[in-house]
Amino acid sequence: MSRTLAELERLVDAEEYLQFFGLSYDPHFVSVNRLHILKKFSNFIKSIDTSTLSEEEVLDRYEVALQQAYNTFNDSTPLDEKLFKVLKDKAQNVVLLSEIGAE
Repeated sequence: MSRTLAELERLVDAEEYLQFFGLSYDPHFVSVNRLHILKKFSNFIKSIDTSTLSEEEVLDRYEVALQQAYNTFNDSTPLDEKLFKVLKDKAQNVVLLSEIGAE
């Protein structure tokens, strides 16, 4: 099956990306981690210099990046990765148990 960048640009959700690249996946795992997988994938592909690559080579690199993004959350958690601002920022109105009674 031939793939094109134009087809890739029309994809919407994590399952479509995984199917496009022919990667096997656990639907439950994806349903829990979809946004994190897509964000990590986005970060990976931003670091790929595509200026000298053919379309096929770009798609091959993107496939590897998506597999790496998926695998990241087999070994790590969204809280460990902190890909989104809400996970990076410490809440201002929270007192940790370890801070109570500490002087």
